[in-house]
Amino acid sequence: MRIATYNVEWFTHLFDDAGRFLPYDGWSGRREVRRGSQARALGRVFRAMDADAIMVIEAPDDHRNRDAAAALRTFAARFRLRTREVLLGFVNDTQQEIALLYDRARLEAWHAPSELGAPRFDGQFRIDLDIDRAPERVIWSKPPLEAEILTATGTALRMIGVHAKSKAPHGARTEAQMMAVSIANRRKQLAQCIWLRKRVEAHLAAGEDLIVLGDFNDGPGLDAYETLFGRSGVEIVLGDGEGRRLFDPHAKAALGPPSAARPTTARFRLPPDGRYLTALLDYVMLSEGLMSKRPAWRIWHPFEDPECYADPVLRRALLAASDHFPVSVDLDI
Repeated sequence: MRIATYNVEWFTHLFDDAGRFLPYDGWSGRREVRRGSQARALGRVFRAMDADAIMVIEAPDDHRNRDAAAALRTFAARFRLRTREVLLGFVNDTQQEIALLYDRARLEAWHAPSELGAPRFDGQFRIDLDIDRAPERVIWSKPPLEAEILTATGTALRMIGVHAKSKAPHGARTEAQMMAVSIANRRKQLAQCIWLRKRVEAHLAAGEDLIVLGDFNDGPGLDAYETLFGRSGVEIVLGDGEGRRLFDPHAKAALGPPSAARPTTARFRLPPDGRYLTALLDYVMLSEGLMSKRPAWRIWHPFEDPECYADPVLRRALLAASDHFPVSVDLDI
């Protein structure tokens, strides 16, 4: 079975409120990319992945007047995908949902919000972020999607789809503002990861197999402010010391020596000269019980994956579809 995570930049801009495709000739949310070009590119990428389940990060918006599930089903039907079932968790106000798109012939999935070890993800978590003995209230702007999974072969497991707080200093204009906003955002991102880790520990203590996947907007050594807090959010969720750990080989590579080659999953153009920044932001983390299922990870990177690079159509599609690239894992489940 192949399970993937894919952050699709402004997926919602391709659809109207009823979940139908908007005219292809209009501009998408992607810079200098038309809706038709992004839609066709996404169709090419999803078909090439041929995953049994995809945790879609930044899925189309869902609220009283918009239908994310209808939009994803429209997308799947247009490009003849077998992943036509949609699972949504707690919706949010950011126009970027988290949704599981899956093949019902291969698995069943149910929204299963939990309070094991920590409050539900649509609630609030209190933690002293600045060591002033006054706990702050932390919330998720995009509550993680918790799912129970049962595969066609009878394997039961838990899955948590994540889109953690961005640390980018949006709105800051001066260097001092950028520093203050960056540190505040990192505090919140770490608090979210501590909250998530408490849930992870509870599931692992219960002996459940678990996959945690999505966009963490973070990674070992990703920015200068990490040294203020000692470790990254990704390291917190993976676990350390004597506790039960999650596993992701790309995170392990990022924790290696600075001279070692490091994988990346995202590519952004930065002002003022439009040069590209690459980063490792997307992960598929497995519990120890799933490590015996012959896991094989892959980042579908147009320049770092040999097969993606050798296929010019897929290479162009990956670049047009999103500023992130999919990450998948194959498992014998």
